[in-house]
Amino acid sequence: MTQMMQTAFTMAPSSAPPEVLRQIRGGLFQALAQSWDEFMRSPQFLEGMRQWMESAVNFRKMSNDFMARVRNELQAPSREDTDAVMLSVRHMEKRLLDQIEELSNQVTELNRRLGNGEIRKATPRPVRTQTKRNRGGRMPGTPKSPAA
Repeated sequence: MTQMMQTAFTMAPSSAPPEVLRQIRGGLFQALAQSWDEFMRSPQFLEGMRQWMESAVNFRKMSNDFMARVRNELQAPSREDTDAVMLSVRHMEKRLLDQIEELSNQVTELNRRLGNGEIRKATPRPVRTQTKRNRGGRMPGTPKSPAA
């Protein structure tokens, strides 16, 4: 045994361990794996884990209830309120986009009918500004009328 230990420890640190050390290491790892496997499958460990999980779930429920009460007392919106508002906004956005698309199709159809089958682009109208004297407005860039 002493001779085996001397040969085991005379090797350089960078060299591979001899076969005896590999067997010892393998035996230790196998013994550790077996003991941990037995421990983790033991009824005591499983019962402790079950109790820990139940406690964690109960703590989460209690903290959620506490935070909900705090938000309610502060009159702050809850997550459910925010989610409901976001869902309503998404539905409105979808309805608006659908209506805009339908109006676009109707305008395209009207342009096609008016243009004898050709799709015409709408021509922009000039911008008119209003003055106190002329409620109808005047065209920008045109000179003001002579003083009255």
